[in-house]
Amino acid sequence: MPAITANLIDVYPYRQSEAGAGAEFLLLRRAPGTVYEGQWRMVGGKIESGETAAHAAVRELVEETGARPKSLWAVPSLNTFFEWESDNIRISIPFAAQISGPIQLNHEHDDYAWLSRDDAVTRLAWPEQQRLLMLISEELAGGIPVSWRVLL
Repeated sequence: MPAITANLIDVYPYRQSEAGAGAEFLLLRRAPGTVYEGQWRMVGGKIESGETAAHAAVRELVEETGARPKSLWAVPSLNTFFEWESDNIRISIPFAAQISGPIQLNHEHDDYAWLSRDDAVTRLAWPEQQRLLMLISEELAGGIPVSWRVLL
């Protein structure tokens, strides 16, 4: 029977568009020699021992982009996928983070882009990531419920 592991986080960084056309999403391209090499992805990583999912989200965001969130909120859904190599069902806890300022990529990435929802969805390779980004975009357009905000 497959094992179920829930020790991952995804962070979907966004900013308000300079043109006033809604949110723009930050995607990062994985560098040569890394897992998912060449793929455009959101921020992601593992929850370390003793760390909450929200603290892992902030840590990974800072490590991968150099940006601290102006606000962070838990997305009311999960990114679930199956790793056939390890016979493991993986669950990643998604967050959205509003950020601003310059981006400083770490060694795991070689490029980044600020994209509209539709352009970001087109670049993401995994259907669950596409679905979550669209959900986040819809929630941003309608106003984020206060209960989803994470205070750090």
